[in-house]
Amino acid sequence: MSAPKKKNFQIEAFKHRVVVDPKYAEKTWKILEHAIHEIYNHNASGLSFEELYRNAYNMVLHKFGEKLYSGLVSTMTAHLKEIAKHIESTQGGLFLEELNRIWAEHNKALQMIRDILMYMDRTFIPSTHKTPVHELGLNLWRDNIIHSSKIHKRLQDTLLELVQHERTGEVINRGLMRNVIQMLMDLGSSVYQEDFEKPFLDVSADFYRLESQQYIECCDCGDYLKKAEKRLIEEIERVSHYLDTKSEPKLTNVVEKEMIESHMHRLVHMENSGLVNMIVNDKYEDLGRMYNLFRRVSTGLALIRDVMTSHIREIGKQLVTDPEKLKDPVDFVQRLLDEKDKHDKIISSAFNNDKTFQNALNSSFEFFINLNPRSPEFISLFVDDKLRKGLKGVTEEDVEIILDKVMMLFRYLQEKDVFEKYYKQHLAKRLLSGKTVSDDAERSLIVKLKTECGYQFTSKLEGMFTDMKTSQDTMQGFHAAAGADLAEGPSLTVQVLTTGSWPTQSVNTCNLPSEILGVCDRFKTYYLGTHTGRRLSWQTNMGTADLKATFGKGQKHELNVSTYQMCILMLFNKADRMSYKEIEQATEIPASDLKRCLQSLACVKGKNVLRKEPMSKDIAEDDAFYFNDKFSSKFYKVKIGTVVAQKESEPEKQETRQRVEEDRKPQIEAAIVRIMKSRRVLDHNNIVAEVTKQLQSRFLPNPVVIKKRIESLIEREFLERDKTDRKLYRYLA
Repeated sequence: MSAPKKKNFQIEAFKHRVVVDPKYAEKTWKILEHAIHEIYNHNASGLSFEELYRNAYNMVLHKFGEKLYSGLVSTMTAHLKEIAKHIESTQGGLFLEELNRIWAEHNKALQMIRDILMYMDRTFIPSTHKTPVHELGLNLWRDNIIHSSKIHKRLQDTLLELVQHERTGEVINRGLMRNVIQMLMDLGSSVYQEDFEKPFLDVSADFYRLESQQYIECCDCGDYLKKAEKRLIEEIERVSHYLDTKSEPKLTNVVEKEMIESHMHRLVHMENSGLVNMIVNDKYEDLGRMYNLFRRVSTGLALIRDVMTSHIREIGKQLVTDPEKLKDPVDFVQRLLDEKDKHDKIISSAFNNDKTFQNALNSSFEFFINLNPRSPEFISLFVDDKLRKGLKGVTEEDVEIILDKVMMLFRYLQEKDVFEKYYKQHLAKRLLSGKTVSDDAERSLIVKLKTECGYQFTSKLEGMFTDMKTSQDTMQGFHAAAGADLAEGPSLTVQVLTTGSWPTQSVNTCNLPSEILGVCDRFKTYYLGTHTGRRLSWQTNMGTADLKATFGKGQKHELNVSTYQMCILMLFNKADRMSYKEIEQATEIPASDLKRCLQSLACVKGKNVLRKEPMSKDIAEDDAFYFNDKFSSKFYKVKIGTVVAQKESEPEKQETRQRVEEDRKPQIEAAIVRIMKSRRVLDHNNIVAEVTKQLQSRFLPNPVVIKKRIESLIEREFLERDKTDRKLYRYLA
């Protein structure tokens, strides 16, 4: 069976052409033109939009799109020119309202026209690259209305005048302003910027330049900043009410430049009201306002920071160089802490906890604290005062706060090893005299020092606490062993101190009274019997004693004295009068200590258990001393010359400084060897830099001392100089 034959179908065009009426385009355009006029004249309700759309559609379909488009342009232009004349003739305050009303009508009409010509908008306009209907309507409005010679300047002046009125406190129609400025924005960003924004910013700059000049002449700094802040807030609000949001940074920049940047140096340095005055008088609100305003200007905060830094350094310098303020170390450190607290509060309350300000404050304190070479000693004395009596009745939290403040000052010290030296001396006196307020507080501070500087810094301090605990156990063992034998003689409490941990000095033991010597020898025998390979040496300069004394009329007192004072007073059991020379010979107490002891026993009112002839404040070698049987006190227990930490005298200070320098030598040498071991070869300047870097957490080594230590290491053959370059050193393994 054969397949059926395929048939091909072909559709052919009509043989005759469709003939369009030659006047079709003209007729149709007339209909559309009439409709556009009716729309503009508010008679659109009688129009058939469907019919009009079809007419426009057919014109485009029959290739009359160009005629339709050019007709639209000419009709709209003619209409807008008529409108322009009407707006130009509007009188006074009605000008903006009329412009706004006609703009709203034009937009409404434009919407209807676009709906009628939608087909042209979609097909003809994209293919011929012409402007779409809505955009065309805006452009024609711009060119014929806004850029009309008589309207352009008038519109600009009216808008700027209204802003000026509002700035001087008058109420304006913000809704109308918003609509008119929105019109400029709808016409394109360039129209808004060129026709309004640029002249507006120029006028604003002139206004604020003049106003700031008036304010700066008649206001103090605080008032001026309030006015500047108020103006800035007003301008930001103005933007939110009727300006383009993109204008905000430009407008605020104008206010900042004219009201802040132009006058900031004068404001900061203003006499009796500038930055320094605000800091001195704790004007947190004004300082906060200055910070917030000046941060808007590129160099504003740097200026505040520099002025604050120089002020802090100046008052700090006065504090550390004023001889009156240096007389009392505790008061000196308290002033430092008060200054730090004051400026910390300013930075947290007014300067938004700005890290750069905190750093500036820290560097200022570090600068002036180290101007006073006695700062390490004074800080240690402050701690000593607090841990002796200053923290009684204070909560643990408050103790921690005080210790944290001390640590903060400690961090500023460049010579931390000097502080350690004094702290060790003062801690030793506190522990030995039992005058420490709280062991917990003592240990807490040592933990903080350990955290800050490492184990090496505090190992000896911890050793001191260990010795105190061990001594208690030793005494219990001694009393248990000796038992009844000790009942008759004087009672003895001994603290056995490890030589390396305590700041003991090699002092010749004074001649102890025979009553005391017996019990001392007994303890020595017991201790050396229970510990092998140890040696005991009595530190009579560090002990205390309680004596029972009977004065005239049978008056009895218990005297709390130092070991040296005890040795002196016991001599008067056998004599009523003794010369200075006799006392010195009998006790063998070092001259300086002997004079101090006699001074406290004979020259202090209310504590004068001895009488001196001739009476004077100072002790001379030809003085004579008598037992003062007329001594009386309302207290049964009388403390005389208790061991308290005092500011060192000049010779003592020199001695401490010398000991510190000696202690630094091995540390510098160790650092040099460590560096050279890893580098093998290094030049002089780099060694100095590296050593300084390694040791700066404890002290700042002197380059001259580093050079001497290098010389010493070369002599001992740890290092050698390079044969060719004398500044180059080699490590010798």
